[in-house]
Amino acid sequence: MAGVNLEKVIKRYGDIQVIHGIDLKIEDGEFCVFVGPSGCGKSTLLRMVAGLEETTEGKMHIGDREVTRMDPAQRGVAMVFQTYALYPHMTVKENMGFGLKMNGHPKAEIEEKVAEATRILKLEEYLDRKPAALSGGQRQRVSIGRAIVRGPDVFLFDEPLSNLDAELRVEMRVEIARLHKEIGATMIYVTHDQVEAMTLADKIVVLRKGVIEQVGAPMNLYRDPDNKFVAGFIGSPAMNFMNGKVVDGGVEVPALGVTIPAEMSTAYKGHSVTAGLRPEHLEIDTSGDALSVDMVESLGGVSFAYLVGATGERLVVEQRGDDRVSAGETVSLSVDPSRLYLFDAKTEQRIRG
Repeated sequence: MAGVNLEKVIKRYGDIQVIHGIDLKIEDGEFCVFVGPSGCGKSTLLRMVAGLEETTEGKMHIGDREVTRMDPAQRGVAMVFQTYALYPHMTVKENMGFGLKMNGHPKAEIEEKVAEATRILKLEEYLDRKPAALSGGQRQRVSIGRAIVRGPDVFLFDEPLSNLDAELRVEMRVEIARLHKEIGATMIYVTHDQVEAMTLADKIVVLRKGVIEQVGAPMNLYRDPDNKFVAGFIGSPAMNFMNGKVVDGGVEVPALGVTIPAEMSTAYKGHSVTAGLRPEHLEIDTSGDALSVDMVESLGGVSFAYLVGATGERLVVEQRGDDRVSAGETVSLSVDPSRLYLFDAKTEQRIRG
């Protein structure tokens, strides 16, 4: 096993630069997730680690070895793709052992490694089946098994659950988390789904336009985002953002019709800011009339009320319990000032007091 260290890594396609001097250290045995919107560079960065994309500038280490210019086969990595890439004419057992067979490994060693991967992934009853006789989740487990038998230093996952339905995605998230716990390998996982990132990662790397916005443990990013982008990307539903203005004693938020108490530097007085409040940190007051309920999304144990303020700004509020609002009602919101996040309206950077 080994960690991964990127030093000022850059990727260009001709005159177009898509990865901008990334520095990142992933510890041995860590589960690191690259997350961000489409086009942010997360898959490109993963492919650079794999050696499938050339690194234009910078250095890359896996363990004690510099691998910047190494061929993919020499890097000690195994990659699991969005598409399963299984050989349709081979059985599960043959698919998992094929790579070792082609590299001339002894038959007894192949049998042993395939058996161990089969045990870990609970694929015993499927060994003699061909891919056409498997579900999508089972095929992805075979694809992961093929990576396990190689015994890599680092596992790389490129949006491996994107082709699965919602129920299978949940099942496979659990499988991958259990796999990491059992084998303890370094894993780098790419997804655009922040729920996957939050549930799987030891460390999340939030990317935007080829730049790292923030790195940290899932709940650290959720509770302490550095900027508006991270605050809006981590958390589901997303954080509510409203225009505000710093006044004596707090922040005036027209959408809510209130001034929220906040300790601010006098240098910010009169400045425009963006006020952020998460849906679960707002409480509905049915006796008020500052906002109208546009729609309610009921999910059983929880529902989400979509509100519209007098300024036209839209907010989402999480509701639990039996007393919930309905579309067409007018309400107000009560706010815990300690839950308020403030961002500079121009730079979008977090304002911390």
